[in-house]
Amino acid sequence: MFVHESTIRIRYAETDQMGYVYYGNYASFYEVARTEMLRTTGITYRQLEEMGVMMPVMDLTCKYYHPARYDDLITIKTTIKERPNVRLKFEYEIFNEQGLLLNTGSTQLVFVDMVRNKPCRAPQIFQEKMEPYFGK
Repeated sequence: MFVHESTIRIRYAETDQMGYVYYGNYASFYEVARTEMLRTTGITYRQLEEMGVMMPVMDLTCKYYHPARYDDLITIKTTIKERPNVRLKFEYEIFNEQGLLLNTGSTQLVFVDMVRNKPCRAPQIFQEKMEPYFGK
């Protein structure tokens, strides 16, 4: 299992008229968290694309418990529970500074060969980067 935490300070532009983070922004928070998580492995989305592999989102879930507000510092805990193969599932928990769970969600991405535009296995180097978390 691979777990990573990212923090984001809520900007005024991310809130709605009620002062809450606009619901659609949570998908962006998930993207920031998974991008930073992958970066810690030593491989980035950009490098995967340079290898000819893209990773579109094929599924998104999101559940709201409490609102995040302007200037809150949120922590996004991102977890990969299963070894990546053709698909890669990220699970998210978002907490405020007091540790209150605000939101949970998940995204499932698929590795796609950019030339053939078909699903493919995760690149070998990516699989190697995941080995410390899942074994061989």
